[in-house]
Amino acid sequence: MYSKNNVAPTPPMGWNSYDYYNTMVTESDVRANAEFMATHLKQFGWEYIVVDIQWSDPNAGSLVPAVQYVPFTHFCLDEFSRQIPAQNRFPSSANGKGFAPLAEYIHSLGLKFGIHIMRGIPRIAAHTHMKLLGTTATADQIANPFSISKWNGDMYGVDATKPGAREYYESIFALYAEWGVDFVKVDDICNTNLYEHDPYSGEKEIELIAHAIETCGRPMVLSLSPGPAVIEKAWHMERYANMWRITDDFWDKWELLKAMFERCEVWQKHVGGGNWPDCDMLPLGKLGKGFGAERSTNFTPDEQMTMLTLWCIFRSPLMIGAELTKLDSETLSLLTNSEVLALEKASHGARQIMRDQDQCIWQSFGPGCPAHGQDIFLALFNTSDNKADITVPLSAVEGLHLDKTYQVRNLWLQTDEFPLQGNAVLCKTVPAHGAVLLKLR
Repeated sequence: MYSKNNVAPTPPMGWNSYDYYNTMVTESDVRANAEFMATHLKQFGWEYIVVDIQWSDPNAGSLVPAVQYVPFTHFCLDEFSRQIPAQNRFPSSANGKGFAPLAEYIHSLGLKFGIHIMRGIPRIAAHTHMKLLGTTATADQIANPFSISKWNGDMYGVDATKPGAREYYESIFALYAEWGVDFVKVDDICNTNLYEHDPYSGEKEIELIAHAIETCGRPMVLSLSPGPAVIEKAWHMERYANMWRITDDFWDKWELLKAMFERCEVWQKHVGGGNWPDCDMLPLGKLGKGFGAERSTNFTPDEQMTMLTLWCIFRSPLMIGAELTKLDSETLSLLTNSEVLALEKASHGARQIMRDQDQCIWQSFGPGCPAHGQDIFLALFNTSDNKADITVPLSAVEGLHLDKTYQVRNLWLQTDEFPLQGNAVLCKTVPAHGAVLLKLR
């Protein structure tokens, strides 16, 4: 029996095409990144390959860098208003095969395949009164012209109260199930940020989508974007989705990374059990080709370590934004540190111990229970612009026993440090914008 929580029992880990390719990724690009993941990353838990926005537009990116999304573009659609891959970009989709051949190839590598969609129905389908599968209603009859995206003009929202709305969403997810899709990122739905008075206006569409996944016959991870997610609606997202963005698009700027500490603090009690507040993609390595020019990440090595430390101890989903085939050895080593990535799979109970303008401390637990002994993870963050000592009285750490001697492991360096008594004071020198991640056993 299908269960939402069984689809993503741990935070999904993978690659998404957006940060490097923008709207312009092609089948050959996807295959190359999947092959790299299968060879170099899969053994460390990375498994999803996700094709991001406008895969059905044969002209996507033709106006970059002046315009990101081509206005009034004509998507490739089937007769039932459903987007299908643009054949000039995804040649294996010819003859009505859709993404099935590409998904099959991804699966043959031992990986999983995902796609991006915008909520709603293509405007061109509504304007031309196209048919819908499984209903006599037409696209214009379920489209809500007063529900649109602030930043993309491709879709109208779907009015969930209209006859045919449920059948439309069921039809597109039935198609994705036929293709072999494992992950769907739905955009302009977690925070419909055009409507400041009603940022969760896509609530009923989320319910329609969750129902469509439940009935399509294939388990799929449901990811909601963009953020910031509405904390008052955490209960709703926990019921219907697997992951949801707690930030707007996250890029390689220190001020955005520093702001994530506050976002994680707000969402720390809503992590686990198949529910994963999402800190967004990891803008590492080579980025930006599809935005006009390839560039290297602006994050320093210390900032990259801080980002991965926070994402992992918080247990955010991990989606790499870089072109994988161009990863350097240093970046690859960050993404393949099995001791750090283990927090994604087997830690729990993460919480912030303290935070001010210059420092932040998080802790979480390893498998097991305190009565029988369990690992304690401590993350020390220096958010100031200068190297600093960060001091932690271990008595402030939940679950530690004052009379026990703990072995201390530095997870990034993968080295053992001096043992500490549970009543000791831990002090570490941390570089500016840097982090230290420790395991106490």
